Amino acid sequence: MAQAKPVVDPAVTGKPAPFDELVGQAPAVAQLTAALERPVPAYLFVGHTGWGTRRAADLFAGELLAGRDPDGVNRHRSLAAAETHPAIAVVERTGAAISVEEARSIARRAELAPPEGTHQVLVLVDFHLVRSAAPALLKTIEEPPSSTTFVVLAEEVTPELVTIASRCLRVDFRPIPTDDLMRTVVDEGYASDAVAAAARAAGGDLERVRALLSDDAASTRWQRWAQLLNRVDGTAAVASGLSTELIADLDAAGEALAAGHAQQLEAFDAAEDEGQRAQAGRRKRLDDRHKREARRLR
Repeated sequence: MAQAKPVVDPAVTGKPAPFDELVGQAPAVAQLTAALERPVPAYLFVGHTGWGTRRAADLFAGELLAGRDPDGVNRHRSLAAAETHPAIAVVERTGAAISVEEARSIARRAELAPPEGTHQVLVLVDFHLVRSAAPALLKTIEEPPSSTTFVVLAEEVTPELVTIASRCLRVDFRPIPTDDLMRTVVDEGYASDAVAAAARAAGGDLERVRALLSDDAASTRWQRWAQLLNRVDGTAAVASGLSTELIADLDAAGEALAAGHAQQLEAFDAAEDEGQRAQAGRRKRLDDRHKREARRLR
């Protein structure tokens, strides 16, 4: 297998390193950087999306392809970062769990020639939900074609995922430290007086911090939730009132999430630099992702 070239030291070039935007994940970044020097057929990134696993997969896939095509480094990096690279497929489930047919479809895709160039990367999302579909994919990940690299994403290594995990180079991600979260979102332009509360409520999740900060009423809802136990007095009337408040807060959070989704779709539909077929396929994936986020919120 052709080897990807190691990441260039930014101190030498003056340019940012490929993984600089992965906040608070120094051990994972060091492991990814080292992995580029000696690529293997399959990788497993363990951790929540808001800790940077999916973004790391995008960037890492771009580096793998850039290492095989030194003349096209910038193109590979930019397309991978935007999840629009023809030779990188981000595979997401359509139901509550990954189905056997979806696993078989991934295996068939791995056997096909790359859409461009000589190599392709398949990024498999939410594989902690592989369940009974794991055996349908095991042999392909164990012995993939030389033209295919797998990057598997999972929030945890479940019993069903153990065997697949043993065939992968594992990279663990961790909750992002609160100070790193605060620094990042302040640099993005959010008001510093709102950042601290959001960062403490986010559980190390950068996406959750951004969601809280983009919703003006989120901090108020969080304060009500944090004070809930102090307001319970053992009476049915108070319990009923608190339940009504929580349901209303949940509905409000859902409305804020839907508004954010609408903005993303509007921005997506305004883009005119892609072919209609590719655009339609990615729009469906965006719709599916929004549905999953809404279910997760519930």
